[in-house]
Amino acid sequence: MSLRKRNPLCRQYKAVLICLILSLSCGPALSVCAQDTDLPVATVEMPSVNVMTLSQAIEAARENSVAALEAKSSFVSSYWAYRSYKASRLPSLNLYGTLASFDRSLKQLQNFETGELVYTSNYNMQNNIGLSISQNVTFTGGTVSLYSDLSRIDQFGQNGSKTWYAQPVTFYYEQPILAYNRFKWEKKISPKEYEYAKRVYIESMEQVTISAVSCYFTLMSARHTYQTAVTNYRNTSQMHSVAAERMKLGSVTRDEYLQLELRMLNDSISINESAIRVREAQMALNSLLGLDEKVEIETVSEDMLPDIWMDYDLVMEKALINSSFRLENEIKTLNAESDIAQAKADRGAKVSFSAKFGLSNSNAAFRETYRHLLDQEVVGITFSIPIFDWGMGKGRVKEAQAKAAVVKAQVEQAESDFRREVYTAVAQFNSQRQQCMASRKASEIARERYVLIMKRFRDGTASVTDLNTAQSECDSATEKYISDLNNYWNYYYTLRQLTLFDFVAAKDIDVDFRELLK
Repeated sequence: MSLRKRNPLCRQYKAVLICLILSLSCGPALSVCAQDTDLPVATVEMPSVNVMTLSQAIEAARENSVAALEAKSSFVSSYWAYRSYKASRLPSLNLYGTLASFDRSLKQLQNFETGELVYTSNYNMQNNIGLSISQNVTFTGGTVSLYSDLSRIDQFGQNGSKTWYAQPVTFYYEQPILAYNRFKWEKKISPKEYEYAKRVYIESMEQVTISAVSCYFTLMSARHTYQTAVTNYRNTSQMHSVAAERMKLGSVTRDEYLQLELRMLNDSISINESAIRVREAQMALNSLLGLDEKVEIETVSEDMLPDIWMDYDLVMEKALINSSFRLENEIKTLNAESDIAQAKADRGAKVSFSAKFGLSNSNAAFRETYRHLLDQEVVGITFSIPIFDWGMGKGRVKEAQAKAAVVKAQVEQAESDFRREVYTAVAQFNSQRQQCMASRKASEIARERYVLIMKRFRDGTASVTDLNTAQSECDSATEKYISDLNNYWNYYYTLRQLTLFDFVAAKDIDVDFRELLK
């Protein structure tokens, strides 16, 4: 009697929940474990979606994502830094001068005979213009230049006059001695930094790919979980009705009947929770791909996986040759050695040699300024020798040497960690393809078993516990397969990032950097 009173409420409750399910539906279903039975399903108009494969998602992320734009901008910045270094190795041509420098003031002068200080009127205007070409000498650290200039002074007042001063050609050379040669160390470090920037760009794009893989399979898993919850609810609702009839016959206990009712409630809760996760996963993928948040993407489960076996020795060789890892360590070591060299140079004597040779003349007439030119030679050596600095120079050298020792230890430790990382990535990938094949087979078996258990439950030969167990195993098996697919592609693209090598095409990953800089 009590059962007959509950049945109308149960039917109303199920009707409300089914309406809720249909209203929350967010797209076409993926292939799911739980398959619909004979339960009639209402037809509703679903929102349009864009079917996108994993490779298409990766391509879109590499073209449109913010991370890809940041990687490009970082490389372009490094490129222009390298161009500046290359320009510093080439001769530079400069035009210089002073125009209309007018001066009317009192100047303090001292009489060289009497020592008397007097103020005299200064009333003149100066103009000069010149052209110079200079070149840094990498090997020696010096600078050589050649210049030509012309000056004119106009003196105003009662004794007004004008004077021209010309240096048609002058050669100048300055050479630091026993000093830190910045040009030599830049020649060692700057080309490596540019090559490092190239490799970091490729690695950054591979990281974008890894992010796309993660977001793609997160959405695939979320959609599968949602659709499974919807289908499970429908099937559980039908089994709940079957259980009600079987309970009348005494083949189902009230405890089992309540288990199905509880399962139906849990499935309805799962629908709400999984719908939110689908929207979150969709928005995360859209953000990465540069799409509007309202765009719906349907993922595609690709069962064909590349049949690749990774050889550790080959992978390690490619990782050391192609990746930025070894270059980064070389740059760190060179910078440490450069700091030591600079500290030692700053500690000792500072000596500089300079020489100037040329022709010059001065005259009131412009044309006469370039006639009967006089030789000019200026040669000199300047020096500064620290006698006692309270150990400051020695301390700076020791500090630089200590930092270099730390860098050396860090480089050795980093190489050991890097080798371990590569070994782990190779081992994970080599076992993952077989694991994907096994989990796919397990998913198919679990799905088939669940269908058979539902049929047996209708026939009265399976219990509610068997039904719940089969449903849970089916859901878990398919979720495991999606997770294994995610891991497979994550491991594969991680190895690509570590080696900058395309294992499918069997060639190094290359980028047209000239096209990138346009």
